[in-house]
Amino acid sequence: MSIGMSMNTVTVLYLAASVCFIQALKGLSHPTTSIRGNIFGMVGMAVAVLTTAALVVELSGGGRGMVWVVLGLATGGIYGAWRARTVEMTRMPELVAFFHSMIGLAAVFIAIAAVLEPSALLAGLPRGAPMPAGNRLELFLGAAIGAAADGGFGAGMG
Repeated sequence: MSIGMSMNTVTVLYLAASVCFIQALKGLSHPTTSIRGNIFGMVGMAVAVLTTAALVVELSGGGRGMVWVVLGLATGGIYGAWRARTVEMTRMPELVAFFHSMIGLAAVFIAIAAVLEPSALLAGLPRGAPMPAGNRLELFLGAAIGAAADGGFGAGMG
């Protein structure tokens, strides 16, 4: 990779982010450690976002891929902020369920995109080459779980 990051480095960075997220959950489980938990969560998210942005720029051959990422973030952020401001407090459980269903829908779309263009998922896989069985299973599970989580898509949200 010309950005100076090998796939091993990327894997280690994602692993570090995962450890931070686990520590964040652990810290958020008690009021006295919640500040530390939030800090772990923010550090983990910063590592994950920066690593992903570097990969998107590298794999898309420039900033072209980041345009789509920023467009998706802006669209989802604007809609999410609007829903968060307009929902009544008594409808908060429905809002949380709606946001969770959006995460499931995102998993489904990621799986569909990877099936349509496997070479985008696996660096080094030639265009048009079949996807390894392990990756197909992973995508199937991601789509199935995402679709199941998305079963209540916006239930009760007006």
